[in-house]
Amino acid sequence: MRLLPEPGPARTLTLGTLVRTVGRGLWLVASALFLTRSVGLTATEVGVGLTVSALVGLLASAPTGYLADRLGPRGTQVAALVAGGALTAALVTVQSFAAFLAVGAATALADAADRGARGALIAGSVPADQRVRTRAYLRATTNVGISVGAVLAGFALAADTRAAYVALILTAATTYLLAAAVFTRLPAIAPVPAPTQGPRLVALRDRPFLAFTVLDGLMSMHFGLLNIALPLWIVGHTRAPAWVISGLMLVNTLVVVLFQVRAARGTESLAGAARASRRAGLAIAAACVLFAASGGLPTVAAVALLVAGALAHVVGELWHSAAGWGISFGLAPEHAHGQYQGAYSMGFELGRMIAPVVVTTLAVGWGVPGWLLLGGLFLLLGALVPGVVGWAARNRGTAPAPRPVPVP
Repeated sequence: MRLLPEPGPARTLTLGTLVRTVGRGLWLVASALFLTRSVGLTATEVGVGLTVSALVGLLASAPTGYLADRLGPRGTQVAALVAGGALTAALVTVQSFAAFLAVGAATALADAADRGARGALIAGSVPADQRVRTRAYLRATTNVGISVGAVLAGFALAADTRAAYVALILTAATTYLLAAAVFTRLPAIAPVPAPTQGPRLVALRDRPFLAFTVLDGLMSMHFGLLNIALPLWIVGHTRAPAWVISGLMLVNTLVVVLFQVRAARGTESLAGAARASRRAGLAIAAACVLFAASGGLPTVAAVALLVAGALAHVVGELWHSAAGWGISFGLAPEHAHGQYQGAYSMGFELGRMIAPVVVTTLAVGWGVPGWLLLGGLFLLLGALVPGVVGWAARNRGTAPAPRPVPVP
């Protein structure tokens, strides 16, 4: 199995993603401590600020994707990364909740533009039959980059000084700029002229696509199972030792890195991607049942069920991710990949916003019945996707515009 895609645009995208996600790992691990221990914000203020930022990112996803189509995805991505780097560096000047809100909201706008431009850049620089495979490489690379960043952030956490946190943030900001420099090596994709008639944001008027986006976004709540619900469940409802939490996280990361590209095979077509989504719902539902069964059992049995559940979950995660890429690329007109990829990312942002409340209320608050209800929900969501994709495919009546070509 290749560790990197073939030389060309896909490899450049992968290298830029690796650089950028090392910085993301740095920030994810240390952000809460920096904002509370160094800036002096309360945990509630940090939570509210992150929620507001997520909402801004959700609302801006499709419009910024539209701009990527109009201005050209490479230039938009580079500009978004440069802006993101400057805004990340600006965090060292934050001294109040209001300033945190302002910088956070602006960063969310830059991240939204980055997401939409990235999808359009992949669509414009990689052949259609390689787009899903490229996204799979990028996701595996993302896990590697975040893991490396998380390890490096440990030095700042150990020091627990403002100087250490500032150095970490400026390093994270630098990764934005380095990634932007890498992406300038990609061929420029010609901007697509705005339509002369009809609505501009066609993705937001595409009801079948929006229905898929909502289903996929609700399905993405499963990421909260491993990161939020399961640690609380293990500590409060099982006899498994707490260190198992780290072990399950490591298993998830390794499986994604090693098998995401392989799991994406067959999802290049709409039919194959829809089937993968159905399988994902089944696997994640099985994981919920296994997690529920671990409660109250002896330590060895509980650990065995938790590991089995984590493996079932990551298999569902691999299929769900690959299915989403195949469907979002397959349903997007060639002249509107930016806004369609931006609209697709709205679903993930929605799932990320509501997952903490849903998974903790059901899995942790309700216990075994809550886990089973979550499993039934994921099973239903996965089962609904093929029908919605079929509906969307039947509505692709308008011939797409010619595919953008690289600018000489």
